[in-house]
Amino acid sequence: MNHNNTLSLAIMSGKGGVGKTNIVLNLGYAMHEASMTSMLMDCDLGLANLDVLLGISPDRNLHDLLQTGVDAEDVLVSIEDGFDMLPATSGVPELVEMDEDLQDILFKKLISLAGEYDFLMLDLGAGISQTVLSLAALTQLRVVVVTPEPTSLTDSYAMIKILATQHGVKDFLVLVNQATNAAEANQTFDRLNAACRNFLSLELRNLGFVHHDRTIVEAVRRQTPLMRYAPKAKAAKDITSIAKKLIRYREDNLERIGGRPILKDFPSE
Repeated sequence: MNHNNTLSLAIMSGKGGVGKTNIVLNLGYAMHEASMTSMLMDCDLGLANLDVLLGISPDRNLHDLLQTGVDAEDVLVSIEDGFDMLPATSGVPELVEMDEDLQDILFKKLISLAGEYDFLMLDLGAGISQTVLSLAALTQLRVVVVTPEPTSLTDSYAMIKILATQHGVKDFLVLVNQATNAAEANQTFDRLNAACRNFLSLELRNLGFVHHDRTIVEAVRRQTPLMRYAPKAKAAKDITSIAKKLIRYREDNLERIGGRPILKDFPSE
C-alpha cells in the first residue's frame, strides 16, 4: 500500500450565495502562510469562479484536461509557491452532469499530482446534482458551508441526508459563514446538528465560523483574496483559525490518512 500524506476535502454548500468559493480560496492562502502546500480544484463545473476571484484568465481548464494528451501539470495554475489551482470553465453542459467515464478520466490524470500536496480542496458547485454528490463522496472529509439563513440550513440538511443515506458518507465538518457573532454561529450549527442527530443519527463537527465582514465585498470587487487585501480583518483572522484546525486534524490523523487513498476509488499508482 502506498503511503498517503494528502488530506482531501470537499468544500460544499446546499445553496448558492453562501460565500463558499471565497472560503476555499482564502483557506488556501491561510494554508500557504502556515507553510502547508495545497491544490484547489474548481469543481463548480458549470459556473467557475475561482479564477474570477483571482482576476486571472487561465489558458487551460478542466475541460482541456479531459482531452487526450493533456496532463494535469499542463492545466495547473500557480498562485503562490506550493499553492496551486486547477481552474474549471463555464457554460459547458457536459461537465455539469459529469458521467462516471469522464470522472474516471479526470481523476486518473489528477491523482498522482494531488499526492504532492498536504491538502487537496475541491470547490464543489452548490446543491444536490449527481456530479456534486459523487464528487463529495470521493474525498476523505466534507466541509459544509452554511449561513444563518433558514434556507441555507434546509438545503444543507437535504444534501447531508442524501450523502449519508445514499452514499454512506458520515464525515461532515460544518463552517458557519457570514455570522454576526459567535452566539449566532453556534445556534446555526446546533440547529443543523440537531436535525442530523434526530433524523439521521449523524453527529456533525463544528469547524468554526467566519464573521460577516464588509471587507470581503471590497476584496471581491478588487479581485484580490481577502487574506492579501486585508489580512487583519475579522473574517481573515477567522479563516486563519479554521485553517489551523484543519492542519491540526491532518497532523493528528496522518496514520489514518496514510491508510486511505486521496480520493476513494482512485488509489495512487
